Amino acid sequence: MSSCEPAHDWFSDLLTGGLIVGLFISYAPQHLRIINKGSSEGFSPWFLLLGSTSAASGMLNMIIMQWGVLRCCRFYTALNCLETIAGVLQVVTQWFLFTVILGLYMIYYPQHLKYTTVAIDAHDSRPPSHIKTNIKSHNWRLSIVLSWVVLIHILLITFVTFLLISTSPSDPSGSVRSRQLSLWATFLGVSSAVLAALQYAPQLVHTYRLKLVGALSIPMMMIQTPGGFIMVLSIALRPGTDWTSWIQFLVAAIMQAFLLGMCVSWKVRQHKLHVDDFGHPLPPSTPSTPGTLISGPEDDVPVEVAVAAAVHEDIVPPAAPDESEPLLGAQGKTGERRGGLARWLGLRR
Repeated sequence: MSSCEPAHDWFSDLLTGGLIVGLFISYAPQHLRIINKGSSEGFSPWFLLLGSTSAASGMLNMIIMQWGVLRCCRFYTALNCLETIAGVLQVVTQWFLFTVILGLYMIYYPQHLKYTTVAIDAHDSRPPSHIKTNIKSHNWRLSIVLSWVVLIHILLITFVTFLLISTSPSDPSGSVRSRQLSLWATFLGVSSAVLAALQYAPQLVHTYRLKLVGALSIPMMMIQTPGGFIMVLSIALRPGTDWTSWIQFLVAAIMQAFLLGMCVSWKVRQHKLHVDDFGHPLPPSTPSTPGTLISGPEDDVPVEVAVAAAVHEDIVPPAAPDESEPLLGAQGKTGERRGGLARWLGLRR
């Protein structure tokens, strides 16, 4: 069809391809950190809820805005089709990788935080005993509810989106949309931006109160913060998009920059307090040379030498007095002799 002519923009293609690869690279440290630590402590469930719903809304906005271009894929070669849908693949990848964090959060939720603990008084001098109950903790119940909200949200907006697309005028160029579809696309874009702005508020408050980095990945944020601004440029250059398609990524990049700054500050604080990212004390540093005293009046003296010297001083008696020397000498001599006797008995050093 004449309206389905592929538009070649190598700059946009390279930019989008680099961003897709960068998304996988940037999210990998966060995914691996949760798995390796075996804990998702430090995440706010509200942050994950708002982030997942924001990413889903932005993804479907992009699909609507480029639906006409996507339909032309059946007239293109495989390479031209891939070039055409690259912008959509970019936002789908971002939504998928962020939603994986939510899945890992639920899988690796700390066991000791899932259920409440009841303190039972022993009615004597012993401290009260703490017994784990089968009652779910408030945060664990909240996490379960919010996970269901994320699932229902993506199913609902996907159903409405494709229902409106199916009733929209069949225009391959995508320039003609029904009023309902245009309003729905605007709603998705604006709601995505609002959710992105609200997304970081609970996480910023949670991280500020915790005063620890927790399971948050600083390398991920260091890559994604500048990458968010590049993604804005990449989406803006795509045909059929408008400000509703990229505003959420701009807001998210700005808010993530604030979270990154806070995590770096807490990282410095943890180093000074000698604790890890979860507040656990770090193991004490060991001496570099075995058998060396760490501190004392004679630093860096081998333990074997120090012990041998102390034993020799305690067990070796003083030299025998000369027969010509009186046993009862002057006061100073007596004091010296008493000091020697006390030292020989091990009472003085």
